[in-house]
Amino acid sequence: MQRALIVIGIVIALAGVLWPWISRLPLGRLPGDLRVETASGGFFFPIVTCLVISVVLSLLLWLFRK
Repeated sequence: MQRALIVIGIVIALAGVLWPWISRLPLGRLPGDLRVETASGGFFFPIVTCLVISVVLSLLLWLFRK
């Protein structure tokens, strides 16, 4: 458990440092992401982005287990 928390902390720190480059990726603006805009507000659900991130993380975890 300790090792997992350390790894998660390092990943979050790296994401923070690399954020200027990560934010340029089209994640959150992919075709299939739901966006509803109304006069009183809006709703945004990045379903395709969630699927892409899930597949990538699943592949990475699968590769590291081997």
